[in-house]
Amino acid sequence: MAAVELIGVSKVYPDGFEAVRRLSLSIADDEFHVLLGPSGCGKSTVLRMIAGLEDVSDGEIRVGGHRINDVPPRDRDMAMAFQTHALYPHMNVAENLGFPLRLIGLHIDEIAQRVRETARLLHLDDVLDRHPRELSGGQQQRVALGRSIIRRPQVFLMDEPLSNLDSRLRIEARSEIIRIQRRLHATTIFVTHDQVEAMAMAERVTVMRAGQIVQSATPSELYADPVDLFVAQFVGSPAMNVVLGAVVRPSGGDDLAVAVASQHIPFDRVAPVASPDALADGMNLAVGIRPEALHRDDDGHLTVSAEFTESLGSSRLVHASITAPSVSATPNGVRIGRSHRSMITAYVAAHEPVGRFAPFRLRIDPASIHLFDLDTGRTIAAPGRTSGQPFARPV
Repeated sequence: MAAVELIGVSKVYPDGFEAVRRLSLSIADDEFHVLLGPSGCGKSTVLRMIAGLEDVSDGEIRVGGHRINDVPPRDRDMAMAFQTHALYPHMNVAENLGFPLRLIGLHIDEIAQRVRETARLLHLDDVLDRHPRELSGGQQQRVALGRSIIRRPQVFLMDEPLSNLDSRLRIEARSEIIRIQRRLHATTIFVTHDQVEAMAMAERVTVMRAGQIVQSATPSELYADPVDLFVAQFVGSPAMNVVLGAVVRPSGGDDLAVAVASQHIPFDRVAPVASPDALADGMNLAVGIRPEALHRDDDGHLTVSAEFTESLGSSRLVHASITAPSVSATPNGVRIGRSHRSMITAYVAAHEPVGRFAPFRLRIDPASIHLFDLDTGRTIAAPGRTSGQPFARPV
């Protein structure tokens, strides 16, 4: 297998649309790397450029240290799995699996051996003589993956291969792909718009937006220390609650606090702020609170009104309104909601009564708060951030 490196890669179409802008990324040998982002962010275009299905407008792509910009797709020693299965309906499973090897002229005995090995790996031993129409959706997807695996390429490229499966099959397929990748020690680049899928499968995730990389990190790093408001709201399920807050000086004292609706939280209890001197009394900011950082507490200072609940078995997810405007990341910057009330979500125990439209109190875990600059959307403070990292406010 081999490492993949993109150096200042851009893709500009004839009509002038810039799908990918000066993207640089290093993917280690044997790494399971996920490109994550909303539709239209350029992640599939990046994958197609690596595969050679799209020309590179600028920059370099290297595999194993060798420049491959001008190498034809068939000579790049890569295999690609798409969203659609694309199986040959007139061939049985064994013939579908062996077809790529027939194209490169392998001996029939070598083909048969590899088909048996791949079928065992994918638990397809008992369906080798069946045709695609006789298979379940999950089995068809495994055959499509097997057709890529059987060539034993140095890089696997996967473009949302699980999108057409139902939720149960998707979970099973994720496990299969991870197991295969670890067994084969294959460098794998996986594209998805599903952050749950990305967080479950990846060793490292690159979040993209508008053709550029926003952040590239491990799943835990993305969750604990998002670089900006976009990543914070895109990663995590349920999504992070983000409302408008302010820097205040309670009771006219010297110490600053974060005001969130009716609650004041001293900064010395919040996650490290990179540049405390940049904070000033009266400064507005975005306050991010994960649902699991909110706890029902009759002595809590945050009063909310329950709108509806979702039963999760051992717990419930409460959707409640709070007296604070919402804040969100948009393609045009940070947007503050017009209403003085917004919705937040929190977990409560399954046995705890929560009446619809009934007020109840929540306690915020101060050390789990995220703070974001309203001008740039960049992170000011996060639980995974250490002091000394630069403050995001522009000079």
